[in-house]
Amino acid sequence: MSGKTEALGAIVARHRHREGPLLPILHDVQAQYGCVDAESEALIAKGLNWSRADVHGVVSFYHDFRAEADPRPVVQICRAEACKARGVEALIAMAEQAAGEGVKIETVYCLGLCSAGPAARTGDDLHVRLDARGVAQLVQDA
Repeated sequence: MSGKTEALGAIVARHRHREGPLLPILHDVQAQYGCVDAESEALIAKGLNWSRADVHGVVSFYHDFRAEADPRPVVQICRAEACKARGVEALIAMAEQAAGEGVKIETVYCLGLCSAGPAARTGDDLHVRLDARGVAQLVQDA
C-alpha cells in the first residue's frame, strides 16, 4: 500500500462515521496535498463505498477544490455586489498586476463581510476595508 493510500485511508477513517463525511474529507485532502486529484477521488470513493462519480460531482461543484496542486500562495478577493459598490474592481486589477506570476489572485463571491468590504482572504485570515495599499500589502505578504 502506498503512502498516499494509507494517508487518505486515515483521513477517510477519521471522518467516515460523521453525518456528511465527504466535505471534511475533501478539505483535509486539499490541505494535505494541495489538490483533490483523480486518484484521491477514487480512493475516497472506495473508502466511503460510494461511486467515484458521487465524489467527483462534489469536488467539481465547489470551486475551493483543485484537481492539480498550485504551489503559489492565494489571495481571494470578494467580488460580490457590496464589495463592488465599494470599488473592488479597481483593487482586483491592482492585485493582479502586483501578483504577477508569483501569487494567484482568485475572485470569490461573498466572504460574508459585506458591511466591511472590500474584503479578501489569505489562508484562514480575513481582511476588510481594503484599499490600494492594503491589497498591495496582502499580495506582498502572501
